[in-house]
Amino acid sequence: MMQSLYTASTGMLGQQMQIDTTANNIANVNTIGFKKSRAEFADLMYKVMEYAGTSTSDVTKSPTGMEVGLGVRPTAVNKIFSEGSLKQTDNELDVAITGRGFLKFELPDGTEVYSRNGALKIDENGTIVNDDGYKLIPEIVVPPDATSITIGTDGTVTVVQPGQTQATQIGQMTLTNYINPAGLHSLGDNLYMETDSSGQPVEGTPGVDGLGILRQGFVELSNVELVVELTDLITGQRAYDSNSKVITTSDEMLQTTNNQKRSEEHTSNSSHVAIS
Repeated sequence: MMQSLYTASTGMLGQQMQIDTTANNIANVNTIGFKKSRAEFADLMYKVMEYAGTSTSDVTKSPTGMEVGLGVRPTAVNKIFSEGSLKQTDNELDVAITGRGFLKFELPDGTEVYSRNGALKIDENGTIVNDDGYKLIPEIVVPPDATSITIGTDGTVTVVQPGQTQATQIGQMTLTNYINPAGLHSLGDNLYMETDSSGQPVEGTPGVDGLGILRQGFVELSNVELVVELTDLITGQRAYDSNSKVITTSDEMLQTTNNQKRSEEHTSNSSHVAIS
């Protein structure tokens, strides 16, 4: 069997992953805080028919050898944590992170998760939560009579209440950073969970120890660049088509060989009949 059939099939499977990854990026082009992914590949092992440096005579050696590759394999789908553009919303509960770091939330089962989506809300108890109702950690409760909320670049949360001339601090937002954010596990809903590969969380005040700062009244948009993704989509489609063409060509070559064999058998049988 021709090796090219199997080699091209690995190419088709690889390009399918490339297109799937690109499709997910495009689907989330308007998702707040979304971080795009990139499929990465490596070539497979090689079939060595002659090693470089093999003697070809008493005084000469093969300068390159003969090695035939056996295809490609996906090695990673890498999350790219470059910053997205900021969009002004004028919503006093919206915060965008400029720089490194994640907001921390708590799931109903107590699990701590992280997000770059700063479109915050207030639940029926006045607690600051995300779109799914997961409360922000450290927990911050807004008084029911608060007339305005201010979130400083350092995460300080203050409110103005009736009858007061000065703002009252009600909480402190923190950011959490990882040495390898690409190692975080994506849970969906713009949430991430730490893994052994992400490293240990480093929590602190925004603007301190390399952490980013907060911008009230803004949200961070997706970092997906639509033009780049469409280019990758076209490239992946063409590469998939090319690998498919390799399989078709290999099949035609095998068909030619089979037809040649049938032709020889037919000629042989005809010769036997003529002799008889």
